[in-house]
Amino acid sequence: MAEKSFEIVRTGYDSSGVCLVKWAGLAVDDVGAPFKRPSRSDRSVHVKGTFGAGGAVVIEGSNELEPASYAALNDPSQNPLTFGSEKIEAVLENVLNIRPRVSAGDETTSVDVYMLLVGR
Repeated sequence: MAEKSFEIVRTGYDSSGVCLVKWAGLAVDDVGAPFKRPSRSDRSVHVKGTFGAGGAVVIEGSNELEPASYAALNDPSQNPLTFGSEKIEAVLENVLNIRPRVSAGDETTSVDVYMLLVGR
């Protein structure tokens, strides 16, 4: 399992309280480094790329300081945020740590996860 770092993508809306976070090239068993910005509670996640055979990405969160125990987060309809194909979903819970985790796939799996946060 490799922990992949994220980058903050400049959007031109940064001064308006918008933040775009990207985890790139996640493969099977990779986890994204946790992003911490609980003051921006309006969040959506866009997962895209090659999922491979049975590929799945789970969006997880924790309110613990590191090292933390993580649990799957949900969309506003209280469905787990698990992606098997390209999709955009809002995130229901506001947590201290949020990260993507590739829970299944094959050697072709390579996905990017974008998280948009709005707020001050």
